[in-house]
Amino acid sequence: MPEALLEVRNLKKYFPIQSGLLNRTVGHVKAVDDLSFTIHKGETFGLVGESGSGKSTVGRSIVRLNEKTSGDVFFKGTDIYSLSKEELRAMRPSMQLIFQDPYSSLNPRVRVGDAIGEALLDHQLADKSEIRSKVLEVLELCGLSDYHIDRLPHEFSGGQRQRIGIARALALNPELIIADEPVSALDVSIQAQIINLFRKLQQTNGLSYLFISHDLSVVEHLCTRIGVMYLGSLVETGTREDLFLRPQHPYTKALLSAVPVPIPKLKRERIVLSGDIPNPANPPSGCKFHTRCPFATERCKEEVPALRTIGTDHMVACHLV
Repeated sequence: MPEALLEVRNLKKYFPIQSGLLNRTVGHVKAVDDLSFTIHKGETFGLVGESGSGKSTVGRSIVRLNEKTSGDVFFKGTDIYSLSKEELRAMRPSMQLIFQDPYSSLNPRVRVGDAIGEALLDHQLADKSEIRSKVLEVLELCGLSDYHIDRLPHEFSGGQRQRIGIARALALNPELIIADEPVSALDVSIQAQIINLFRKLQQTNGLSYLFISHDLSVVEHLCTRIGVMYLGSLVETGTREDLFLRPQHPYTKALLSAVPVPIPKLKRERIVLSGDIPNPANPPSGCKFHTRCPFATERCKEEVPALRTIGTDHMVACHLV
């Protein structure tokens, strides 16, 4: 087993709900609720689930853009939340976050070369005389050229802007990249190009990824292990083969049944979930999924299922498995 690069243990992130003239806390949104997983060196771990399941909050909490409520995050054995601001700043180049929206993640008034070079200067990773050559190096790795280095963000397509975002992260020579829905705002043909770029960079640079997405078809092409989130918690984790060939949790099965396939006559069992995802400020008792699960029992309504091992590296939180 490769060495663990990132370990997340019992992570919780609750956002306070405030009301009244005195802004008193009247409740909490449980965005991330007791989440644990590990990412090994050189692998891609996918985190999937519906919008509002807490996926992006996990990524932001790992790099401390959101401060945790409780739990632990270890990067290369170091507790991220024990670091001072200066120590965290020194570690940040090793963990980079790529944002979902390529249109808003770049300053419209800053040229591409300056946007990438600024990060190198801030972290003292290059002298001023070396900046342009290093920026050009990462741009070329991401399929761009010196033609693009002095241009402004509005001159690029969405796919090109996402390549710039990847280049900006790559410039700091990270070991872990957290990619938060990096292709969801792009055309399908451009999505394939960006996924292939992620693969190529992993092979050439030895990168590890936490790949956050709501699109299982995208995750299938890139990830070696996958975790399925529902209302802030993991309901199933396993290898790509486990989840796509041997799914166990009803929610995982429902997500997979909604993935389009290019075979019109192929008959598949379509699992349609009733209702909307419950309010994370007031989640259901017992199994959080029982209000939408077609197989729920009385036990599901009363008892929270533990995430337990059912096979090699395959875990599920369901009373029915």
